[in-house]
Amino acid sequence: MKSIKNTLIRSFIFLILFIVICMNILLGTLVKKYYYDNAETLLRNQIEIATNFYNKYLYRSSLIENIYDNVDSFWNKNNAEVQILDEKGNLLMDSIGVYDNDLHEKPDVKKAINGESGSYVGNVSYSNYKVMSVSEPLLNDNEVIGIIRYVISLEEINNELKSIVFCFMLISILVLFLGIIISLILSNKIINPIKKLTDISQKMANGNLNVRNNISGEGEVAQLANTLDYMAEEIIKREKLKDDFISSVSHELRTPLTSIKGWVITLQDDNTDKETFKLGFNILEKETDRLSNMVEELLDFSRLINGKMQLKREKVNVMELIEYIESYMIPRALKECINFNVLSNLDNKIYYLDIDRMKQVLINLIDNSFKFVNKNGNVNVIFNEGEDDLKIVVEDNGCGISKSDLPKVKEKFYKGANSKSQNGIGLSICEEIVNLHNGYLDIVSEEGKMTRITISIPNIREIDV
Repeated sequence: MKSIKNTLIRSFIFLILFIVICMNILLGTLVKKYYYDNAETLLRNQIEIATNFYNKYLYRSSLIENIYDNVDSFWNKNNAEVQILDEKGNLLMDSIGVYDNDLHEKPDVKKAINGESGSYVGNVSYSNYKVMSVSEPLLNDNEVIGIIRYVISLEEINNELKSIVFCFMLISILVLFLGIIISLILSNKIINPIKKLTDISQKMANGNLNVRNNISGEGEVAQLANTLDYMAEEIIKREKLKDDFISSVSHELRTPLTSIKGWVITLQDDNTDKETFKLGFNILEKETDRLSNMVEELLDFSRLINGKMQLKREKVNVMELIEYIESYMIPRALKECINFNVLSNLDNKIYYLDIDRMKQVLINLIDNSFKFVNKNGNVNVIFNEGEDDLKIVVEDNGCGISKSDLPKVKEKFYKGANSKSQNGIGLSICEEIVNLHNGYLDIVSEEGKMTRITISIPNIREIDV
């Protein structure tokens, strides 16, 4: 948890720091541009007044004469340094008395020589601070006869910008500090449920399935907690079903084994007559078959849960399946006084099935119906041909299945309140076999009235014989 928490905190801090740095750079750039643009606009307004005055009233006299005779027209009431240059960019006069013979190399002066207005921000030899300058051409008949240049120091502006940047830095430090606090709070809010979830998971892994997370909300962690709680409940249910299964299997195995052992002892008696021998061997045969069927069912179930159950599909005449069911179940129906009917409109149709597995499914379903109908009850098996599937319906008018049991009857190990199943795995095996045929098994039932089980196997291969 520490590593996740530290990672979250570092991520939050880096994100906040990145945003703060970007905002400082952006704001600093915008503020600097704002101040510089205002200073340049002010200079342009001032120099434009002087230039317009010269071009309107003084253009007829020579530039030198105008400088000496009308000096106030250029720099009176002006805080800027004023420079007068000739048409080649050579300095004629400077309001503060400095001399710079490289002015013709300045970008703003070059533009003014070409008759355009220009501006420049940079260093000068006579000052330690950056300066801003604006140059305008002086015209006579649209010809440049000189240049007027205003220069201001950026010291005051830069000092003010430093103060603003310093305020930005203080605000950034405060934001970063608040961000760290918020990161701690958020990381704890995220990590604490995960930590609790981990502790509960560890307890469940150690065998305590009764603990619960009790984490509310709709987020991913809450969903994971609810899923974990649901998993624990399902494991408890499965464990109970397995215990019931083991108990049921043990009981079912004990009954035939007890019978076999009893008859073996009886048959070992020298005084046992021939009729008793015959009866005993018949019972031993039946109990052995019963055990064999139970073991086979358990083996099928083992293959089912391990995903190893495979089909041996082949071309099967549906009449072969119908005749087998009739020959297998009609004698039992007569013996138990049950009205048993097999109905079909599929004369000599051939389908691609695993006939042994389908026999197993149908015998299991019909056997269940026999168990749940009363004397003179009805059990019908109906074979129908759909547009693209084979439908087999097994229906009876027995006791039915309760609404509470119906959604669970196909679950592994499940035995309902009225169940007469040996171990609760018959229907789950039947459904798995049908699923392997790419079909489905559906159960409809009304308690006290009827049960109808429908098998549908789509995409079958059909050939008329």
